[in-house]
Order: sequence, then C-alpha cells, then structure tokens
Amino acid sequence: MHGMHARLPKNFVLEERLEKYADAIELRPASLAGRWAEACKPLGSDIAFKEVRLDLGCGKGHFTVESARREPDVLFIGIDGEPICIAYAAQKAIEEGLPNMVLVPGTGEQVVGMFGPGEVSRIHLNFPTPFPRKKEAGKRLVILERLLEYRRVLSPGGEVVLKTDSQPLRDFALTQFELAGYDVTWQSDDARGERPNDPSSEYEERLSAQGACVYGVSATPGADPGVVIQTAELSLAEYLPDNLQNMDYVPHGMQGTVVNLRNRRMHEAMRRR
Repeated sequence: MHGMHARLPKNFVLEERLEKYADAIELRPASLAGRWAEACKPLGSDIAFKEVRLDLGCGKGHFTVESARREPDVLFIGIDGEPICIAYAAQKAIEEGLPNMVLVPGTGEQVVGMFGPGEVSRIHLNFPTPFPRKKEAGKRLVILERLLEYRRVLSPGGEVVLKTDSQPLRDFALTQFELAGYDVTWQSDDARGERPNDPSSEYEERLSAQGACVYGVSATPGADPGVVIQTAELSLAEYLPDNLQNMDYVPHGMQGTVVNLRNRRMHEAMRRR
C-alpha cells in the first residue's frame, strides 16, 4: 500500500542497501519470463520450485518472508514500485536465508511482461492502495484491465487473493472480477477470523490495530469474457454506506473522501431546513 511510505532510518543510503542485498533482487525480470521456477532454484539443486506466487505491492516484505519461510518448495516473488521497500524486503530475504524469495522493482502494469503464460499459481494483493477518486481508478490493482492481464499469466486453477481494510474497494473489486470473467471462490468480511493462520502483512497488522476489519476475496479465472466494457462506478465514494456518520472505521486512503462527503451532506441537510 503506497499510501504508507517507508521511513528512512538515520544514515540509510538506498543505493548501498540495494547493492548489499542485490542477490535477492532481480532487475531484469522479463529475461526470466516462462522459466522462473527453474532459473531461481537454489545452487546445487536439481529440483525446480513447484509453484511461482506473486506478492504484488509487497511493501517491506513481511508477508513474503513469512510465506517463503513456511513453503520452501514454492518461489515467492515480491513486487513493489518503491525502491526503499525493495531494499528492506531484500535485506530480510538475505538475513533470513530464504533462497525461495526474490524481489522485483515494478508495478502491476508490468506483470504480463515479467511472466510467461500460465506461469503464476497465485497473485496476492495485500491491502493495495485504494486510489478512491474516479480519475485514479486505472491505478488500482483490481481494475478490469489488470485482472484481464493477470488471466494471461495465471495457471489453470490459479487465483487472485485480495485482502483489504476497505469495504468500498472490496465491493468495487467484486464488480471487476465479474466483468473479467473470474469465479469468486471465497469472500469474507472477517478474513483473519476465517483464516487465522494466513501470513499477515505489515499493513494488516498496523490497520487492524486501528480497528480495521479485514475483507477477503479469492477468485479464479473462468470462461474467457471476450471483449469487455467497463460498466461499474469508478469512484469508491459510490460504494460507501449511506450513513457516513455512523462509520466506526474509515478505510485507509479514504479519510479525505469521507470527510468531504460528510461535510457536503451536512450542508445539504442544513439548506433543506
């Protein structure tokens, strides 16, 4: 979630960190498209990884590290657009001694160029930035265009797993999964309660401590939808509840939107008196 920027500690030099932990970073991901599982197998091993999974928007790598630690025969690739996050995540991968974890600088728009058809078994979207305004909707990791692209790299039976504190983003995502021809296999208003043993991201831990619910959706590509036209409301404000005054928790990244709507509705009510 890029709404939470990593803070630099004193004397932190980004270039030095990236160089020091370069063994866990892949700067030419397109060169490995279609052969990640084989190319990234540990030195001295004759066995390729059984799966390739993505943590798209991995942040500082908390979720990726824990996932890689639990399943050493799966290759976990953390992708993030912030070099600082890549540096932190790569440091964790090296210090934890995780040969099945690789970090890639990049964004959701670049996934198709990084991986071959059917190469990825799962894409994790952990608390992605909501980009609530209509004009920013194209940046969402669950927008129709991205979901259609994910279909190209997902293996048969592969899935996209979304977790978020944002009910509006979750509801918007459901419209996009439907348009993109995905079948929803799991949906929850309490993902942590239903799946307590799932690895958590730093964003989940931080926002849960502030009172957030964790919404979850898993979806797998179904029949090819063919040519699709976007029909959903693109502003996340349209997915907010009617009674904003009674919202106990405002999703991260939507505080300004909610404040503006509350003020607008209050002024409209005053004018009607």
